[in-house]
Amino acid sequence: MASSRQPAMTSVSAELLEAYRRTDYRVLDGASPFVMRVDEPCEPLRRCHEAFGVRCSSFITAWNPRSTPTPRAINDAAMDRLSHDVAALGLRTLPGVGVDPDGTWQGEPSLLVLGLDVPAALTLARAYGQHGIVCAGPDAIPRLVIATV
Repeated sequence: MASSRQPAMTSVSAELLEAYRRTDYRVLDGASPFVMRVDEPCEPLRRCHEAFGVRCSSFITAWNPRSTPTPRAINDAAMDRLSHDVAALGLRTLPGVGVDPDGTWQGEPSLLVLGLDVPAALTLARAYGQHGIVCAGPDAIPRLVIATV
């Protein structure tokens, strides 16, 4: 029997989606930092996956839930909780920052979580009020994944 239920629609505006797509997702990997961009192959990310023995990763933040500017102390506390939650999963992380290349908004401290697949990343994103995350699989192409519906 067919469902009469309508498909879920995201609550993310087209403008915000475009901002996510043009963001530079910087991974601060010690002596080998690199930048990921949505839908662009990322050779440094492929090498990172290989070096850490993972097939996927997710770039996530706890800053500015629901894209609402939030005081730094609250953002920092949320990032501490996110770091703790990821550590409890037994996954390794690299520090990162999501940067607006136009400089319109302040960079957001983030984590590249090695081995964190899309379903688990969505669970974390929703828990921290994030509209979107960036996930990459074995092809090392970062893709925008919308977390809110």
